Amino acid sequence: MKDKGRYRLLRAALAVVTIACLIPVGRSCCLSIRHERQQRQLQKLKMESGANKPLANTEQKQGGQGNTGLQSLSEENHDLVGWLTIDGTKIDYPVMQCEDDTYYLSHNFQKKEDKYGCLYVKSIADVETPGTNIIIYGHNMKDGSMFGELDRYDSETFGREHENIIFDTLYEEREYQVMAVFRTQISENDDGRFQYYQFYEAQTKEEFDEFYEHVVGLSIYDTGVTAEFGDTFLTLSTCTGHDENGRLVVVAKRIVK
Repeated sequence: MKDKGRYRLLRAALAVVTIACLIPVGRSCCLSIRHERQQRQLQKLKMESGANKPLANTEQKQGGQGNTGLQSLSEENHDLVGWLTIDGTKIDYPVMQCEDDTYYLSHNFQKKEDKYGCLYVKSIADVETPGTNIIIYGHNMKDGSMFGELDRYDSETFGREHENIIFDTLYEEREYQVMAVFRTQISENDDGRFQYYQFYEAQTKEEFDEFYEHVVGLSIYDTGVTAEFGDTFLTLSTCTGHDENGRLVVVAKRIVK
Protein backbone atom coordinates (compact mmCIF):
# COMPACT_ATOMS: atom_id res chain seq x y z
CA MET A 1 0.00 0.00 0.00
CA LYS A 2 2.86 2.34 0.84
CA ASP A 3 4.39 1.70 -2.58
CA LYS A 4 1.08 2.49 -4.26
CA GLY A 5 0.80 5.69 -2.25
CA ARG A 6 4.28 6.76 -3.18
CA TYR A 7 3.54 5.94 -6.84
CA ARG A 8 0.42 8.13 -6.78
CA LEU A 9 2.39 10.99 -5.20
CA LEU A 10 5.09 10.62 -7.82
CA ARG A 11 2.52 10.69 -10.62
CA ALA A 12 0.89 13.77 -9.11
CA ALA A 13 4.26 15.51 -8.78
CA LEU A 14 5.15 14.69 -12.38
CA ALA A 15 1.77 16.02 -13.52
CA VAL A 16 2.35 19.29 -11.67
CA VAL A 17 5.84 19.65 -13.18
CA THR A 18 4.49 18.88 -16.66
CA ILE A 19 1.73 21.47 -16.33
CA ALA A 20 4.18 24.05 -15.00
CA CYS A 21 6.43 23.45 -18.02
CA LEU A 22 3.54 23.60 -20.50
CA ILE A 23 2.13 26.90 -19.21
CA PRO A 24 4.90 29.13 -20.64
CA VAL A 25 4.88 27.09 -23.86
CA GLY A 26 1.15 27.60 -24.19
CA ARG A 27 1.49 31.29 -23.42
CA SER A 28 4.16 31.68 -26.09
CA CYS A 29 1.98 29.87 -28.63
CA CYS A 30 -0.95 32.16 -27.82
CA LEU A 31 1.21 35.27 -28.20
CA SER A 32 2.59 33.96 -31.50
CA ILE A 33 -0.90 33.30 -32.86
CA ARG A 34 -2.10 36.73 -31.72
CA HIS A 35 0.91 38.42 -33.32
CA GLU A 36 0.39 36.60 -36.62
CA ARG A 37 -3.30 37.56 -36.63
CA GLN A 38 -2.47 41.21 -36.03
CA GLN A 39 0.06 41.24 -38.86
CA ARG A 40 -2.38 39.63 -41.28
CA GLN A 41 -4.89 42.35 -40.47
CA LEU A 42 -2.31 45.06 -41.17
CA GLN A 43 -1.25 43.38 -44.42
CA LYS A 44 -4.89 43.11 -45.50
CA LEU A 45 -5.55 46.78 -44.78
CA LYS A 46 -2.44 47.78 -46.71
CA MET A 47 -3.46 45.77 -49.77
CA GLU A 48 -7.11 46.81 -49.68
CA SER A 49 -6.04 50.44 -49.54
CA GLY A 50 -4.01 50.13 -52.73
CA ALA A 51 -0.48 50.06 -51.35
CA ASN A 52 0.66 48.28 -54.49
CA LYS A 53 0.09 51.46 -56.52
CA PRO A 54 2.63 53.99 -55.21
CA LEU A 55 3.61 57.18 -56.97
CA ALA A 56 7.14 58.49 -57.26
CA ASN A 57 8.53 60.70 -54.54
CA THR A 58 8.44 63.81 -56.72
CA GLU A 59 4.79 63.20 -57.61
CA GLN A 60 3.92 62.92 -53.93
CA LYS A 61 5.56 66.24 -53.10
CA GLN A 62 3.74 67.88 -56.00
CA GLY A 63 0.40 66.91 -54.52
CA GLY A 64 -0.09 63.31 -55.68
CA GLN A 65 -1.75 60.67 -53.52
CA GLY A 66 1.46 58.80 -52.80
CA ASN A 67 1.36 55.31 -51.34
CA THR A 68 -2.33 55.19 -50.46
CA GLY A 69 -2.16 51.92 -48.54
CA LEU A 70 0.54 53.15 -46.21
CA GLN A 71 -1.21 56.48 -45.83
CA SER A 72 -4.31 54.63 -44.63
CA LEU A 73 -2.20 52.77 -42.07
CA SER A 74 -0.54 56.03 -41.12
CA GLU A 75 -3.93 57.35 -40.09
CA GLU A 76 -4.08 54.49 -37.59
CA ASN A 77 -0.59 55.25 -36.26
CA HIS A 78 1.28 58.37 -37.33
CA ASP A 79 4.62 56.77 -36.39
CA LEU A 80 4.46 54.61 -39.53
CA VAL A 81 7.20 55.52 -42.03
CA GLY A 82 7.33 52.50 -44.32
CA TRP A 83 6.81 48.82 -45.02
CA LEU A 84 9.54 46.18 -45.39
CA THR A 85 9.05 43.06 -47.51
CA ILE A 86 11.33 40.18 -48.43
CA ASP A 87 9.54 37.70 -50.68
CA GLY A 88 9.75 34.09 -49.59
CA THR A 89 10.12 34.99 -45.90
CA LYS A 90 7.88 36.10 -43.05
CA ILE A 91 9.36 39.58 -43.28
CA ASP A 92 6.36 41.64 -44.40
CA TYR A 93 5.92 44.32 -41.75
CA PRO A 94 5.34 48.01 -41.10
CA VAL A 95 8.35 50.09 -40.07
CA MET A 96 7.94 52.67 -37.31
CA GLN A 97 9.78 55.78 -36.13
CA CYS A 98 9.34 58.02 -33.08
CA GLU A 99 11.40 60.20 -30.77
CA ASP A 100 11.90 57.38 -28.25
CA ASP A 101 14.32 55.01 -29.95
CA THR A 102 13.43 52.15 -27.59
CA TYR A 103 9.63 52.45 -27.68
CA TYR A 104 8.98 49.97 -30.48
CA LEU A 105 11.23 47.38 -28.91
CA SER A 106 8.29 46.62 -26.62
CA HIS A 107 5.17 48.05 -28.32
CA ASN A 108 3.20 46.88 -31.32
CA PHE A 109 1.54 48.87 -34.12
CA GLN A 110 -1.47 49.54 -31.86
CA LYS A 111 0.94 51.02 -29.27
CA LYS A 112 0.22 48.23 -26.81
CA GLU A 113 2.97 46.50 -24.85
CA ASP A 114 4.13 43.48 -26.83
CA LYS A 115 7.35 41.48 -26.61
CA TYR A 116 7.40 41.24 -30.42
CA GLY A 117 7.62 45.00 -30.76
CA CYS A 118 7.81 46.41 -34.29
CA LEU A 119 10.42 46.90 -36.95
CA TYR A 120 11.66 50.45 -36.50
CA VAL A 121 14.23 53.05 -37.44
CA LYS A 122 15.79 55.44 -34.95
CA SER A 123 14.77 59.08 -34.81
CA ILE A 124 18.02 60.13 -36.51
CA ALA A 125 17.19 58.15 -39.67
CA ASP A 126 16.24 60.16 -42.75
CA VAL A 127 13.60 57.96 -44.38
CA GLU A 128 12.08 60.60 -46.63
CA THR A 129 15.11 61.91 -48.54
CA PRO A 130 16.74 59.28 -47.90
CA GLY A 131 20.22 59.59 -46.40
CA THR A 132 23.17 57.40 -47.33
CA ASN A 133 22.04 54.62 -44.99
CA ILE A 134 18.79 53.62 -43.30
CA ILE A 135 19.03 51.10 -40.45
CA ILE A 136 15.97 49.02 -39.60
CA TYR A 137 15.97 47.16 -36.28
CA GLY A 138 13.84 44.19 -35.23
CA HIS A 139 13.70 41.35 -32.73
CA ASN A 140 15.00 37.90 -33.67
CA MET A 141 11.91 35.95 -32.53
CA LYS A 142 12.09 32.18 -32.00
CA ASP A 143 8.91 31.57 -34.02
CA GLY A 144 10.55 33.18 -37.07
CA SER A 145 8.51 36.39 -36.96
CA MET A 146 9.88 39.94 -37.14
CA PHE A 147 13.60 39.43 -37.98
CA GLY A 148 13.52 35.79 -36.84
CA GLU A 149 14.43 34.60 -40.34
CA LEU A 150 17.16 37.14 -40.99
CA ASP A 151 19.88 34.75 -39.82
CA ARG A 152 19.04 32.51 -42.77
CA TYR A 153 21.18 34.96 -44.75
CA ASP A 154 24.14 33.13 -43.22
CA SER A 155 23.59 30.76 -46.13
CA GLU A 156 24.92 32.04 -49.44
CA THR A 157 22.30 29.97 -51.27
CA PHE A 158 19.50 31.61 -49.29
CA GLY A 159 21.07 35.03 -49.77
CA ARG A 160 21.19 34.68 -53.54
CA GLU A 161 17.62 33.35 -53.66
CA HIS A 162 16.37 36.27 -51.54
CA GLU A 163 18.64 39.07 -52.67
CA ASN A 164 15.91 41.63 -53.32
CA ILE A 165 14.43 43.67 -50.49
CA ILE A 166 11.48 46.04 -50.89
CA PHE A 167 11.17 49.04 -48.59
CA ASP A 168 8.12 51.16 -49.37
CA THR A 169 7.73 54.54 -47.73
CA LEU A 170 4.82 56.97 -47.66
CA TYR A 171 6.35 58.59 -50.71
CA GLU A 172 7.76 55.91 -52.97
CA GLU A 173 8.66 52.27 -53.47
CA ARG A 174 12.32 51.36 -53.08
CA GLU A 175 14.08 48.16 -54.02
CA TYR A 176 17.46 47.04 -52.70
CA GLN A 177 19.87 44.21 -53.48
CA VAL A 178 21.79 42.42 -50.72
CA MET A 179 25.42 43.47 -50.79
CA ALA A 180 26.89 42.10 -47.54
CA VAL A 181 25.96 39.83 -44.62
CA PHE A 182 28.01 39.73 -41.44
CA ARG A 183 27.98 39.04 -37.71
CA THR A 184 29.47 41.44 -35.23
CA GLN A 185 29.15 42.77 -31.70
CA ILE A 186 27.97 46.15 -30.52
CA SER A 187 29.88 48.12 -27.93
CA GLU A 188 29.02 51.23 -25.97
CA ASN A 189 32.72 52.07 -25.74
CA ASP A 190 34.89 53.32 -28.56
CA ASP A 191 37.09 50.23 -28.65
CA GLY A 192 38.02 50.54 -32.31
CA ARG A 193 35.37 48.04 -33.41
CA PHE A 194 33.43 48.89 -36.58
CA GLN A 195 30.23 50.63 -35.49
CA TYR A 196 27.90 50.11 -38.44
CA TYR A 197 25.00 51.39 -36.33
CA GLN A 198 26.50 54.88 -36.22
CA PHE A 199 26.60 55.31 -40.00
CA TYR A 200 23.73 57.26 -41.56
CA GLU A 201 25.24 59.86 -43.84
CA ALA A 202 28.48 60.06 -45.84
CA GLN A 203 29.49 63.66 -46.34
CA THR A 204 32.64 62.69 -48.24
CA LYS A 205 33.85 59.88 -50.45
CA GLU A 206 36.28 58.88 -47.69
CA GLU A 207 33.42 58.38 -45.21
CA PHE A 208 31.50 56.36 -47.79
CA ASP A 209 34.49 54.19 -48.66
CA GLU A 210 35.23 53.48 -45.00
CA PHE A 211 31.73 52.09 -44.43
CA TYR A 212 31.64 50.23 -47.73
CA GLU A 213 35.04 48.58 -47.29
CA HIS A 214 34.19 47.50 -43.74
CA VAL A 215 30.88 45.81 -44.58
CA VAL A 216 32.26 44.07 -47.66
CA GLY A 217 35.35 42.97 -45.73
CA LEU A 218 33.22 41.52 -42.94
CA SER A 219 30.75 39.81 -45.24
CA ILE A 220 30.36 36.06 -44.75
CA TYR A 221 30.35 35.57 -48.52
CA ASP A 222 30.90 37.58 -51.68
CA THR A 223 27.57 38.67 -53.14
CA GLY A 224 29.17 40.21 -56.20
CA VAL A 225 27.29 43.49 -55.55
CA THR A 226 29.49 46.59 -55.60
CA ALA A 227 28.82 50.23 -54.70
CA GLU A 228 30.28 53.66 -55.29
CA PHE A 229 30.01 57.09 -53.71
CA GLY A 230 26.46 58.35 -54.21
CA ASP A 231 24.78 54.97 -53.73
CA THR A 232 22.44 54.53 -50.78
CA PHE A 233 21.97 51.56 -48.47
CA LEU A 234 19.41 49.77 -46.37
CA THR A 235 20.78 47.97 -43.31
CA LEU A 236 18.79 45.33 -41.40
CA SER A 237 19.99 44.60 -37.88
CA THR A 238 18.91 41.99 -35.33
CA CYS A 239 20.34 40.31 -32.25
CA THR A 240 21.85 36.82 -32.31
CA GLY A 241 21.28 34.05 -29.80
CA HIS A 242 24.94 33.18 -29.18
CA ASP A 243 25.85 36.53 -27.58
CA GLU A 244 23.87 39.23 -25.79
CA ASN A 245 25.72 41.92 -27.75
CA GLY A 246 25.95 39.90 -30.95
CA ARG A 247 24.26 41.20 -34.08
CA LEU A 248 23.47 39.83 -37.51
CA VAL A 249 23.56 42.54 -40.16
CA VAL A 250 22.34 42.54 -43.75
CA VAL A 251 23.37 45.50 -45.90
CA ALA A 252 21.64 46.08 -49.24
CA LYS A 253 22.29 48.64 -51.97
CA ARG A 254 19.42 50.53 -53.53
CA ILE A 255 18.58 49.59 -57.10
CA VAL A 256 18.11 52.74 -59.16
CA LYS A 257 15.77 52.15 -62.10
